[in-house]
Amino acid sequence: MELTVIVPTFNEGPNVAELLRRLGASLDGRDFEVLFVDDSTDDTPDIIRVVSGTVDFPVRLIRRDAPVAGLGGAVLEGLRAADSRWCLVMDGDLQHPPEDIPRMLDRAAVGDVDIVVASRYVAGGTAGGLANATRTAVSRASTALTKSMFPRKLHGCTDPMTGFFLVDRDALDLDALRPRGFKILLEILARRQLRIGEVPFAFATRYAGESKATFTQGIRFLTQLAMLRFGRMSAFALVGGIGAIANLVIMWGLIRLGMDYIPAAIIASEVTIIGNFLLLEYLVFSDMRAGSGRMRTRFIKSFAFNNVEAIIRIPLLAVLVQGAHIPSVLAAAITLVAAFVVRFVYHALWVYAPKRIAAAAAAPAVAQPSGRTLES
Repeated sequence: MELTVIVPTFNEGPNVAELLRRLGASLDGRDFEVLFVDDSTDDTPDIIRVVSGTVDFPVRLIRRDAPVAGLGGAVLEGLRAADSRWCLVMDGDLQHPPEDIPRMLDRAAVGDVDIVVASRYVAGGTAGGLANATRTAVSRASTALTKSMFPRKLHGCTDPMTGFFLVDRDALDLDALRPRGFKILLEILARRQLRIGEVPFAFATRYAGESKATFTQGIRFLTQLAMLRFGRMSAFALVGGIGAIANLVIMWGLIRLGMDYIPAAIIASEVTIIGNFLLLEYLVFSDMRAGSGRMRTRFIKSFAFNNVEAIIRIPLLAVLVQGAHIPSVLAAAITLVAAFVVRFVYHALWVYAPKRIAAAAAAPAVAQPSGRTLES
């Protein structure tokens, strides 16, 4: 097989037939397969099965009933399951034109690169398919931020945020990848120094369906960027910073409404404890959830610890306010910073500790099942 085209899909049924038609036309005469990795909640898998019977090239479907790590996780599943050395990753909404794939293959055939990136920002490329000026500005700013944090590994790549690229699977360490959300190319490039080639492409408008870009995906991107550059503790700090700001805003608002600072601090703490737990679950420790038991158990551990920490922190807050005469909101900020390291160590080593490690300590001879399944 010369090429595997990996298409991660989430509710992209209306695009499937047109995508396969254009792939067939663009890659006519080449030996290739199309591999859909689907996380949909609608009838997209059924549409893929029906349409695949109408084309004259292989089409496979991996159906993920319990998706892990979003689009990036889907791409990683596809890379593991591909039948070819070279893999082309593209979205299923036709904003990545299949007609550009032959140029990407020709660039790879020169033999001096491990990955060919289809770029919106190299000479000849355009980002016209972005919904509006705001999304264009956000894309440009995100690209600049990312390149500034990885100046060596992203040297020669003008568009590390694109989801349209051709990669030599043999050049990757798939076990080292820790995808989160949309930006799988950033994950690939940041983990290992690769030889990068680029071709320009015109980012098209969506053929059908709705964009999956959300504010949550933006937070996922910032978390991914922090973890790639600085490690898990920095992502924990990012979430903690968001929680601390929310804590202070809630406390300030309640004080403005006439509440005393102590009950205001208690209410603000309870709200942000719950919010922070959810962010830790789905952003910082998402790759450790599967091996660390039930979510309910993790929540109880986290909630109990944070309340004990609050019981200690809030009297300290009173000491700072009444004894040191520090303004209450500033005193709250000081105590939140002081609690950061202890919270991180506790969550990393206790709340999200893999169960198999604890089991191995008690009974080293007992092997633990991975619990990982793949339906294809």
